[in-house]
Amino acid sequence: MDAARPASFARHNGRVSNTSLAPLPSFDRTDVTARLRDALLGASFSADGLLDLLGAPAYAALARSETVPALRATRGDSPLEALVRLFLLQQPVPHARVADVLPVEDCLESGWLTRVGGDEVAAVVDVRPYGGPGGEDWFIVSDLGCAVGGAGGIGSHDEGVVLGVGGASTTLAGITVRTPVASALDLGTGSGIQALHAAQHATRVSATDLNPRALHITALTLALSGAPAADLREGSLFEPVGDETFDLIVSNPPFVISPGARLTYRDGGMGGDDLCRTLVQQAGDRLNAGGYAQFLANWQHVEGEDWQERLRSWVPRGCDAWIVQREVQDVTQYAELWLRDAGDHHADPVEYQARYDAWLDEFEARKVKAVGFGWITLRRSDAELPSVVLEEWPHSVEQPLGDAVRAHFERVDYLREHDDAALLAAHFQLVGEVVQEQVGLPGAEDPEHVVLRQHRGMRRATKVDTVGAGFAGVCDGTLSAGRILDAIAQLVGEDPVLLRDRTPAQIRLLVEQGFIEPAAR
Repeated sequence: MDAARPASFARHNGRVSNTSLAPLPSFDRTDVTARLRDALLGASFSADGLLDLLGAPAYAALARSETVPALRATRGDSPLEALVRLFLLQQPVPHARVADVLPVEDCLESGWLTRVGGDEVAAVVDVRPYGGPGGEDWFIVSDLGCAVGGAGGIGSHDEGVVLGVGGASTTLAGITVRTPVASALDLGTGSGIQALHAAQHATRVSATDLNPRALHITALTLALSGAPAADLREGSLFEPVGDETFDLIVSNPPFVISPGARLTYRDGGMGGDDLCRTLVQQAGDRLNAGGYAQFLANWQHVEGEDWQERLRSWVPRGCDAWIVQREVQDVTQYAELWLRDAGDHHADPVEYQARYDAWLDEFEARKVKAVGFGWITLRRSDAELPSVVLEEWPHSVEQPLGDAVRAHFERVDYLREHDDAALLAAHFQLVGEVVQEQVGLPGAEDPEHVVLRQHRGMRRATKVDTVGAGFAGVCDGTLSAGRILDAIAQLVGEDPVLLRDRTPAQIRLLVEQGFIEPAAR
């Protein structure tokens, strides 16, 4: 599954409680934050520095919440090893070991560190190095025990705990369209990773969360990463922004479909998949013309209902949509995944069984047989006939996909503006890194079918007939589509008029799926 854990923003019954969580560092001491950042980078406490120090196996183990390999790799006395133990592995270190590396007294005063024992210091929050898409050295702040990913990585079961980077975070960051915009909204910001990405290409970034602790941590993440501050607002769903509109909205919402709202970061507090539906439906009115809204979501597969029709009903008026289902789990798999995520499998067996039963009771009452996970992208087009594309694509893709997402909607516009006659008059070229595969019995004179396959972006594969394969292979921008079809008709002995009549649908498919593109003329 692409997603690990969602962020928090939806209204629970009552306020978020943070009573068992430690006080957070001050984000007003920008001088201390800047000095801390310089000190961390000076010691190579970065994504590349971690990989070099720990090695690939120990680095990968952190993503599985396994810290023993990293602890073994940091038994030396270098400054970097001390920082990894302090900020990433939650180990106290002697004051003297970091006194020459960090502004220790300032960090103690502003709350980044605390004294433990006689002569040791410990981190108050986790700090994880994170490499930006342009090679930037960023830092993601989270609650203690939450900097490493994977099931069991939660350091606290307080409902207001703020997690670090997970699979969901990086998936959403990778699929987001990264064009320069005036305004961006990170709905349910959590640790602030989406706001951090948006700050690189948005003039103004707003970040919201129901959990005030998450807003505080987002401020720390942005400051420690050297990014501009965001407009931070507390509240549920779109409440904090009222009627404001944005060029980009991103959200990794609390999409888990659960029988109760136990953990703010994952359980939305609404029944079934109503939270994701509400978020998608309300996003259309908050988008400027041409703006994008991009979400991760879960949705129910209900007995007697087509999941695609369910999702189609979510799409707001005036918006094109591209919805990709990446995975489907039956209700037992789904319940077990999130019970493990909360650590319930380590609880009393009777309590675990009761919670498992509660999940299955909820699904049975709603006639849910499975749960889908995927990506939802809206683009405000105000088209008379919006394009709504729903597909199931569990195969590997090439991240980042933001450019591929933007290109999808550009192709939608092109096809909407060109009828069949215009397509035949247009010039196309084959997209780079597309290969042809012929499938058939060994020794057969002709293949049973031909497959075109992409090696970039979505890495699609599509079957074509011999005309389609021949057409795509000749597309180099020189001849119009109609002229190419006339030549093919002559080669295969077919009536060119009939070929022109039946081929535009195949051309549209090749354009829609990104195998050919309009040639620049």
